[in-house]
Amino acid sequence: MKLVLRTVFSISLSALFLTSSAVSLIAEPLSLKHAVELALTHATATSAAAADEQRAFSSYLEARNEYIPQVAVGSGLGKTWGYPLTLEGSAPSIVNLTSQSAIINPALREFVRAAKTEYQTSTLQAKEQREQVIQDAVLTYLELNRWETLRGKLQEQQAAASHSEEIVAQRIQQGVDSAQASNQAKLASARVHLRVTQAEGAVDLLRFRLSHLTGLSADEITTDGASIPPLPEMQTSDDLSAKAATSNPAVLAADSHFLAQLERAKGEHRALWPTIDFAAQYALLASFNNYENYFQPGSFQQHNATIGIAMRFPFLNQSQRSRAQAADAEAIHAKKDAEAARNHISEETRRLQHSVEQLSAAQQVSELEYQISESSLDAAEIRANSGNGTIHDAEDARLQVGERFNALQDANFELERACISLLRATGELAPWVGIGK
Repeated sequence: MKLVLRTVFSISLSALFLTSSAVSLIAEPLSLKHAVELALTHATATSAAAADEQRAFSSYLEARNEYIPQVAVGSGLGKTWGYPLTLEGSAPSIVNLTSQSAIINPALREFVRAAKTEYQTSTLQAKEQREQVIQDAVLTYLELNRWETLRGKLQEQQAAASHSEEIVAQRIQQGVDSAQASNQAKLASARVHLRVTQAEGAVDLLRFRLSHLTGLSADEITTDGASIPPLPEMQTSDDLSAKAATSNPAVLAADSHFLAQLERAKGEHRALWPTIDFAAQYALLASFNNYENYFQPGSFQQHNATIGIAMRFPFLNQSQRSRAQAADAEAIHAKKDAEAARNHISEETRRLQHSVEQLSAAQQVSELEYQISESSLDAAEIRANSGNGTIHDAEDARLQVGERFNALQDANFELERACISLLRATGELAPWVGIGK
């Protein structure tokens, strides 16, 4: 009996230890850098971009390997009546080996260059997708941290509003306040409760979104405000639009795509130039295909081989000329797309630069208003305690402090959002998080 009790006790202690360990693991906050790293390895956009990059590289190898001899071994066995006709272009044979490769092909050379440039384009597009994933993860994390911070403050405000409502109810019973004061206290409590409900919904939704990005369970996600690095100073005097136009992956990808289309158009034009290919063939012929009946006695042999070059001189191919003209039009279209992408990034960067400047000023205003409201609350509480003021003045001041705090949090997040977008436009978002480019 004692042994059983000792066993049950030890099992209970082990279960308690495992439970506490699991709780501690769940309660461990998730840093911003780790959240971004998990998003980069788990996000579907980066996986799709990597697949596109691999496909583009395989297309480049496919075009380049046209210069490597291709060898095929087969057989063309068949019954012959009369003269041995060909089977799919080759004489009936026991074993047939063919080989061919390009030697001089101006069009293929341009197509290889175009495929290599498209591979570089896909690499830049993958980098752009990576930057987008980083931005999504960072903004989601910052917004979640903001709502978690705000939720704690709102819970304090809700407790204070409930306490104020109880005090007003007591004052009404004592005949000091009227029923109107009760309605005002209830309205203040309802407003705080609404804000708390919004905060709870926002936290739940943002955790759910961040769990999709990182692959973690939503219940395991808790932000760590200390892991968020301070935002760098944005120099409004610098021409960040020019920097973004020369370093943004989307602009570089558009330029690279235009270069690939230009090289492809050159290849279509050079398809009208002469080409020289290497070709070789070996065949082991069978005696039952009546070859001996059509050769001089003793001249037939079973082993046959041919090696040489195949030259082509196109001089009339209107279809290819039309295809080349269509490729020229696609190159012009890609050029205009690149110009539009550069202009868009420049304008967006300039807009973000001014937006950061304006939001920074708005944030300073909100911070000063919050500080003034705190000072007003302290003064109202001193007057109420000394009998020179009413409790309603103190409650109104406390309500205003809560509103100013909420406004300050909103202003801080809007400034952070604009700064993050500007960092991404200039290619400095990943280093700011602490992740290499």
